[in-house]
Amino acid sequence: MMSVRAGEAWKVWTSALLFGLAFAGCKSSADYRAEADEAVYALVDGERGELFDLPPGFTIEPPEGSLRERLIGGERIERSLTLVELLEIASENSREYQDQKEALYRSALALTRETWEFETQGFGSAVAAVDGEGTEADVVAGGASGGLMRALGTGGTIVASLGTSLFRVVSTGDGWDAMSDISLAFTQPLLRGAGKQIALEPLTQAERNLVYEVRDFERFRRAFAVTVARQMYALLESTDALGNERENLASLTRLRERNESLAEAGRLSDVEADQASQRVLTSQNRLLQLRGRLGTQTDEFKLFLGLPMSADVHVDPREFERLTDEDPLLDGLAPERPIDLALANRLDLRTTLDELEDRERQAFVLEDALRAGLALVIEANSATDEGQPVRFKKKNTDWSLGLALDLPIERLIERNAWRSSLIALEAQERAVEELSDQIQLEIRNDVRDVADTRASYVIQLGAVTLAERRVESAALMLQAGRAETRDLLDAQADLLDAQNAATRALITLTLTRLDFYLDMELLRIDEDGIHIDESLASVLTEEDQ
Repeated sequence: MMSVRAGEAWKVWTSALLFGLAFAGCKSSADYRAEADEAVYALVDGERGELFDLPPGFTIEPPEGSLRERLIGGERIERSLTLVELLEIASENSREYQDQKEALYRSALALTRETWEFETQGFGSAVAAVDGEGTEADVVAGGASGGLMRALGTGGTIVASLGTSLFRVVSTGDGWDAMSDISLAFTQPLLRGAGKQIALEPLTQAERNLVYEVRDFERFRRAFAVTVARQMYALLESTDALGNERENLASLTRLRERNESLAEAGRLSDVEADQASQRVLTSQNRLLQLRGRLGTQTDEFKLFLGLPMSADVHVDPREFERLTDEDPLLDGLAPERPIDLALANRLDLRTTLDELEDRERQAFVLEDALRAGLALVIEANSATDEGQPVRFKKKNTDWSLGLALDLPIERLIERNAWRSSLIALEAQERAVEELSDQIQLEIRNDVRDVADTRASYVIQLGAVTLAERRVESAALMLQAGRAETRDLLDAQADLLDAQNAATRALITLTLTRLDFYLDMELLRIDEDGIHIDESLASVLTEEDQ
């Protein structure tokens, strides 16, 4: 039987242990979710701030009262949208954008797991049971245990545990008996698996994976912004073509009415009158096609933005008016600077180079797995006598100190894994070379494309001027009877083509420049829209000294 003092002490200890176990298990799923979000957002904000000097505030939660929700609820967009507003809408509502944010979140979440592996971890359990035979209970027993465990950066582990058990033999009518035990174990690899580089490799890789995901997300944001701009300008181009066609139709209609009046008066042949009517019909049909294409493009743009199909979306026409072919940065472009700048700053190339280091480390870790295993093992355990759950005695303490040897007799799986890692290392070296060459190819093409599109735009402007002069001249000569209807019709058709080509050339030039800056990693995205990193851009105009 327990003494009164021992019994009270045991009650205190058991109550405290059970309370601790119960408290540890009382968190709700909402608590766990909030903990995960807090840890992940801190990691992501920290990396984004360190790598790109971005403010905190990353989240995967959709904003309350998003534009999509408001539009579904019946709200209307009352005005045309600018590029900055479209970028904001896309970042909040685009499904692709959300997928990228969630990929970044999962990477940080994986890092919290690897970090946790090297933190002090607690564990505990409790059990209660009744044993008997037939209809009679014989023994009533219960117990609780808890402890701490920690993985060390050297590859070793420490485990400490404390438990208490309580039992009573019901058939004898005796009281409750209790006993406790405490144990400590330490294991340290000395050969295979020993050392920080081996032990910390999962944590190291998880940290680097987060860096890669942050880079990937930032590059995605920049490319995504260019995609938004590309689709917006496509809408503006179609809108401009529709406007040009309306003006063309109005001019053709006036010409047809003139020719019909002259034909009725016998001053013009029916052939010339029908030529104008034929062009009117062609223009009307083309106008229908342009309207249909603009409607399809608008719906596809809404899908891309993540907005409902019922939304009434219009692009601010002033975005087209802001376009220009002037670019001082391109005027002072120094030879070979774009390639050097791209190779030094491309985020995807940095990641590919870092992944080469990853493959080298992984090969080293897998080569280590081929070695023999030798571990130092130290264990100690002490248990109390029955009825004395808090009195540990030296005579009841056992300990051991030893070495555990695992000979590398069969290592086929480890051999294959190591050999595969060497192949992966060589493949990554080729990937670095290929991406480097690909970037150089992209930049060389960009330089040519920018020069060609600038020249093309100048040519198209000249074509518009010439076509306008031809239309004016043909109209005057037609009135004077020195030209035929076909001359004016051909001039107006050429003017329409030149106007559309000039618009297309200016938009192509704008997008080509954006692609060029994106390929050099010069684009920056913030609440004010798309910008150029001036500090990096200045390198483009610096000649080698």
